[in-house]
Amino acid sequence: MYVDARSALGRYHAGMTSTPPFSEPSATAWPPAPPAKRPVKTIDVVATIVLLVADGVLAALASIMGMFLVMASDPCGAVTCNTDLITIGWLMGMILPWLAFVATAIVAIVLMVKRRLAFWVALVGAAVIALSLLLAFAVTAAGVPGSSI
Repeated sequence: MYVDARSALGRYHAGMTSTPPFSEPSATAWPPAPPAKRPVKTIDVVATIVLLVADGVLAALASIMGMFLVMASDPCGAVTCNTDLITIGWLMGMILPWLAFVATAIVAIVLMVKRRLAFWVALVGAAVIALSLLLAFAVTAAGVPGSSI
């Protein structure tokens, strides 16, 4: 024999302090309300913006340092150098920091729009900018025999 769960538990009456166990959905509950948005974390937004500005300054300084990598070709009159590697290295030193900065800014902005923590993206971006400059140094040094980083 089939027993309805509602009838087995009894009906809701005024003496109960909680909601009935199997309440019918109300007509006003459809369509369901959209989920509440996450609160804006003001300190995260401010920190992210400050760090992104610092990343922009770091990218500019790294790009200027990358321009000076062309001077690695100075000893090439006395020794045979791989000028292609030197050219690739100084171009990497000028371009990669800006690419890392743009990627960092895009990811940070998307995270801020979604109201998620974003300050860490700017910190990682600073490390990527510095590593891109080190990579450019390594490529340029590989084009000059007897050089070291």
